Amino acid sequence: MSLLDIIGPVMVGPSSSHTAGAVRLGWLARQCWGEPPKEVDLFLRGSFAATYWGHGTDRALAAGLQGLSPDDPRVPEALDLARDSGLAFRFHGEEIDGAHPNSVRFHFIGQDREMEIVGASIGGGSVRIQSLDGFCLNLSGELESLVTFHRDLPGVVAAVAGELARLGVNIATMNLHRGGRGERAAMVIELDKRIDGSIVDDLRSVHPALERMFLIPAGGDVR
Repeated sequence: MSLLDIIGPVMVGPSSSHTAGAVRLGWLARQCWGEPPKEVDLFLRGSFAATYWGHGTDRALAAGLQGLSPDDPRVPEALDLARDSGLAFRFHGEEIDGAHPNSVRFHFIGQDREMEIVGASIGGGSVRIQSLDGFCLNLSGELESLVTFHRDLPGVVAAVAGELARLGVNIATMNLHRGGRGERAAMVIELDKRIDGSIVDDLRSVHPALERMFLIPAGGDVR
């Protein structure tokens, strides 16, 4: 158990789950989107929807979407900062059977693409991205993470893992999900060390079934 597990995250309060966790969820969703968002619909679930005004969950989510950290003193001003920067956002409530009580569905809207991300704040400021565009994921953002979308064909996982091994990069965890045999699949690989963004460019070419790959660092911007 780490000291952070005992005393909680360094944050702008009042709640580690509803505020600090919400900032981290917004930040992680922004990393998955891959660039500063321009338009986002946020569908709050469970206690996020019921108590967001008291815990500042709306401000926290908006802060994360703008790349702020949980301890940034600007978190309470995040809604105004978002409007000033041109970020269009709308909050909705939704009831989903079986949804985590502290969860949110992000719907990013870009000029020529959209993305849907579901994430949950699981306590103490820790979070999980649960799904991305319908694919089940288990992404915490606590370690450097490589995310791939690919066709479910033999050799894809081996090719990516083999190249990481060749580069001397150890895999901490790996989660693999697919829509069906031979259909579209997604993979999340958490790494024991940071890697350079140029390595990702090389990894994209290790198997022809790889469609998209991006890197989410444990902190900072997408590389």
